[in-house]
Amino acid sequence: MREDPAPAPQEASDGILGAEQLLELIQTAWESSRDAFDSAPVSQTQTRVMYVVEREPGINMRDLGRRLTMAAPSVSRLCDRLQATGFLSRNPRVEDRREIQLRLTDVGRAHLGELRRRRERFLRQAMGDMTPAECRAFATGLTAFCEVVGGSTQSAGRTPDRRHTA
Repeated sequence: MREDPAPAPQEASDGILGAEQLLELIQTAWESSRDAFDSAPVSQTQTRVMYVVEREPGINMRDLGRRLTMAAPSVSRLCDRLQATGFLSRNPRVEDRREIQLRLTDVGRAHLGELRRRRERFLRQAMGDMTPAECRAFATGLTAFCEVVGGSTQSAGRTPDRRHTA
């Protein structure tokens, strides 16, 4: 289906790509798709904050910092910027007014929705240029990778197959 397939990276003796080659492929894919993933007017880190707050409405600043492995001043600056753009609200917790809860605003939720739509459109276009076998291999490999690094793939209903150990 592709007109000009990219040269295949060199495989290790067991037929599996090494971490360095995989990293190069990921970086190449990321760079060539940056426009689809661009989330202006916020940075990638601010987008990460928004995803965490979306998953955990009412999260406090301390817990957000832990999730992102960031220092409190950095988290505070990120939230300042997101609040200034209208994407995030910070309010004192009812039970303890010294604790600040974070929530996405309607504008913030709409921004993430649009970002997801753009990413999905891009992914559908890219996968449309792949063969069905390539799509299955991509999905299988990505699912396994996410399971190993702690992501959830339960919605895909896949049980990991651990034939290869590094």
